[in-house]
Amino acid sequence: MTPPAYGLVCLTVGPEVRFRTVTLTRYRALSPSGREAKLLDLYADNIARVGGAAAFCAARGIRLYRLSSSLFPMFDLEGDDTGRAVLDSLAPQMWAAGQAFRDAGIRVLMHPEQFIVLNSERPEVRRSSVRALGAHADTLDRFGFERTPWNLLLLHGGKGGRAAELAALIPDLPDAARQRLGLENDERAYGPADLLPVCEATGTPLVFDAHHHVVREKLADQEDPSVREWVLAARRTWQPPEWQVVHLSNGLEGPQDRRHSQLITQLPGAYADVPWIEVEAKGKEEAVAALMACGR
Repeated sequence: MTPPAYGLVCLTVGPEVRFRTVTLTRYRALSPSGREAKLLDLYADNIARVGGAAAFCAARGIRLYRLSSSLFPMFDLEGDDTGRAVLDSLAPQMWAAGQAFRDAGIRVLMHPEQFIVLNSERPEVRRSSVRALGAHADTLDRFGFERTPWNLLLLHGGKGGRAAELAALIPDLPDAARQRLGLENDERAYGPADLLPVCEATGTPLVFDAHHHVVREKLADQEDPSVREWVLAARRTWQPPEWQVVHLSNGLEGPQDRRHSQLITQLPGAYADVPWIEVEAKGKEEAVAALMACGR
């Protein structure tokens, strides 16, 4: 059986892949020209670091990489187009950084922060969420990544008890977001049984996370038979099935611990034939390297 592609999530434990940022308070204290200069310096540096991440992964045979969702702070700031204008000026550099991944055959995904709640009860939160999601999709476009789940844009289900609202709004999302969109089960609001009907109704792939599932359902461990059932159910939402992605993590002090362990010590048997596995461990590249060394 072909070993899966294990994915590196955003950063490294070592200094090789690190990104810079700026706080909103610091940014707003700057003059208009100061803001532009700050973002130009920061964005250009982070784009170069993205290219460095491609080289880091290629050198180690890592074929899956989660791009940081915080590369371009202030890019989607309402009423301030400074960030967008700065990125426009850096278009060649962004395309080249994306090309470095394509040339190396590395699949790139993105998982925005949980402040994006598309199905919030509050209209202003829904509007800001759509705007933020659109900014992430625009980022993937600017790097030249596909508008398909190959370059997945992943969200959790959002506000609990509002799955119907989520399903209703997905078809109206901008194409750049909708065509890449995936949904992931979480530990509290949305288990896979809650998200599967949404995914089936909207043609959205389901990213199954066994650790979240075990914690939510208070199961003994990730060898529970339901883990395999959900791996297969999630696979049916992927077109093609060979693009299926799952998340892999272990609890720091046991299966019910929400905190991630340093390395992966328990790889569920249910994942044996999953082709793409994102590794969510504190050890980052060390955890990925250990799994790859096992040849599983």
